[in-house]
Amino acid sequence: MGQILDGKALADFKAVKLKLTVEKLRKQGTRPCFCVINIGEDPSSKIYLKTKKRRAAEIGIGQKVYQLKADVSQVELLALIAKLNRDDKVDGIMIQLPVPEQINLNEALEQIDPAKDVDCLTPSNVGRLWRGDHFVEPATAHGILALLDHYRINLRGKNVVIIGRSSIVGKPLAALMLERDATVSILHLQTSNLFEYTKRADIIVSAAGQAKLVTAAMIKPGAVIIDVGINRLDKQVVGDVDFASVAPKASYITPVPGGIGPLTVESLMEQVVKLARRKDGR
Repeated sequence: MGQILDGKALADFKAVKLKLTVEKLRKQGTRPCFCVINIGEDPSSKIYLKTKKRRAAEIGIGQKVYQLKADVSQVELLALIAKLNRDDKVDGIMIQLPVPEQINLNEALEQIDPAKDVDCLTPSNVGRLWRGDHFVEPATAHGILALLDHYRINLRGKNVVIIGRSSIVGKPLAALMLERDATVSILHLQTSNLFEYTKRADIIVSAAGQAKLVTAAMIKPGAVIIDVGINRLDKQVVGDVDFASVAPKASYITPVPGGIGPLTVESLMEQVVKLARRKDGR
């Protein structure tokens, strides 16, 4: 049975340390604060917002949610972003995904001040990420690396397969792993014969959003399995990995829930604090 990579325990541990940092900053006159723009009533977004709000309150970070109607116009959204860009009390800005069809997400992200881009999704910050001189890192990718570091899983020279090519997980994670001298392949649901790639992988990260996509037959003995997927199956939350069959064959594996999810939220808080400290020269 592979060792469980306990993301929840690590997130709680890191939160205690971050809370002490925030308390010190507040005594010095800096109170980290970020704003979340949520458009519409997507059920999953509501859950994420509640989790972020709870964690921010525990750590002492200020958070404000701007709840916009599902039919909000692009002009209104851009006006709100411009307002938050000008607000010196706001250290971080993020747009909760997904957004309605009438919203041009790329245009909206381009308008966020890169110095307040807590998600690392503005064009300039994405460019810095791939160039290797980034300041912030996307929360999920940051959390995955933190988990690997905590369990002393070295990436240098490892063959890594990432299933999923999103801008918030797959692509930025590939950039960060390349920085650590891993050999990275980015796959997706249109890739022919996933098995040919995954069978050779030392580390597999699945962020495809398809329940039980990764099976025991697809991995080699001793592989490290990172499951980022969140899927609902038979009224249960499951990942992309068929945990029951894969766990006995893996050396390390993340559970769902309790793996990467808590670290994503914790990592977001860390990025907010980094931006606040940089803004105030601390």
